[in-house]
Amino acid sequence: MRRFLILSGFLLGAALIAPLAVKADDHDRRYYDRDHRDYHEWNTREDRAYRVYLGEQHRNYREFSRETRYRQAHYFSVAPSAPRFHAFPG
Repeated sequence: MRRFLILSGFLLGAALIAPLAVKADDHDRRYYDRDHRDYHEWNTREDRAYRVYLGEQHRNYREFSRETRYRQAHYFSVAPSAPRFHAFPG
């Protein structure tokens, strides 16, 4: 009985920790741009350009996935034509 409790506690702990490990690798994503009807791949290069964009807008960092659709659309409308986007080689 005691072995069962130890084993079940271990399995429960592993089940609770596993989603965190998967979430850590979830940074490379694709976002749909409704205005241009295409997808943008979100990677470290895009994240650096996004941080520069936020600095230019005098705004604090907030994860892109948590931004409103309006602000995401604004970023996508400005990002490809801006020099900061091309400053970070892939």
